[in-house]
Amino acid sequence: MNPVSGKLVIFSAPSGAGKTTIVHYLLEVFPQLEFSVSATSRAARGDEQNGVDYYFLSADEFRKRIAANEFVEWEEVYPDQFYGTLRSEVERIWRKGHHVIFDVDVKGGLSLKKQFGEKALAVFVMPPSVEALETRLRARGTDSEEKIQIRLSKAKHELEFATKFDKIILNDKLERALKIGEQLTGDFISA
Repeated sequence: MNPVSGKLVIFSAPSGAGKTTIVHYLLEVFPQLEFSVSATSRAARGDEQNGVDYYFLSADEFRKRIAANEFVEWEEVYPDQFYGTLRSEVERIWRKGHHVIFDVDVKGGLSLKKQFGEKALAVFVMPPSVEALETRLRARGTDSEEKIQIRLSKAKHELEFATKFDKIILNDKLERALKIGEQLTGDFISA
């Protein structure tokens, strides 16, 4: 990747912890941030749009792009269900003079932090408890019981990695979590 002046702000968390809500808030507060649209091989949910929420690729297309080294990070989260960040997406945002903000899973967040070092701020959004996470996942109404159980099992594992991040935000009260996210992000991108 070409050396450029942009920074990366990475928000990671188990599914349902609130990272997407925090990222959307920060995008409204900081015009110099731009969302990195991830690629995935999963089907769109609800009113998700290609190129806005995700770049929706088939599993075969995702594998071809992996082989062509088009991702800065990627993971096969579930069998044939890939998620990743296209190198072209980061470069597109940096060319505009913006900083990149990510909403990625825990493994992806750690991979990005390792790759970009001091240019990246990695923030882990901690749910108040696994029970609270389960309540949030059920309230979404988007996943089957089987998917919820898979997400909860994965979440318990992901919580073990929280201390590997630069900062941890406990999302027990959303308003407070938003303000902490704003402070951390503002300090980092203005430094």
